Amino acid sequence: MPDNSEFFPLTQLATRFVDQLTHCRRLGLKVHEASEHHVLIELPYNEALIGYPDTGVIHGGVITTLMDTASGSAVVCSIYDKYQSLELSPTLDLRVDYMKPAQPNQPVFGFAECYKLSSSVAFTRAIAYQESIDDPIAHAVGSFMRISPELIGKEFQQALMGNQHG
Repeated sequence: MPDNSEFFPLTQLATRFVDQLTHCRRLGLKVHEASEHHVLIELPYNEALIGYPDTGVIHGGVITTLMDTASGSAVVCSIYDKYQSLELSPTLDLRVDYMKPAQPNQPVFGFAECYKLSSSVAFTRAIAYQESIDDPIAHAVGSFMRISPELIGKEFQQALMGNQHG
């Protein structure tokens, strides 16, 4: 995947957000790019994530986690871009439709976009794929609660913002 430096500030924010989540670090999730509208995250293939030993196929729950994380990251980036503030945005609802299993020994990519921000809810759509976004493994729609920036702990805020803000 190419490094798109035009997306660097939000890519850095999305990376820090994902890196704060222990389960995402354990899965090896890597943010490739982020903008005010989308996030692209890679889930590397790992034998520890196999749900079906006979086939080597990654467990569907891991794909759901990828979609949820990509969607949540897209919400964080969208809110930050629009309001210049950080908000916690827990998942209210995530519907995932699986179309086919992921191919063994290949990474899976999660592309998510936040397409609507209301005063209390953010709405997302996402696609999990391997070789082409036009041949999806799964797609998802989600809604995320918007929680006031004042409720974010200083330590978490500093972890996300790095040296940009004190």
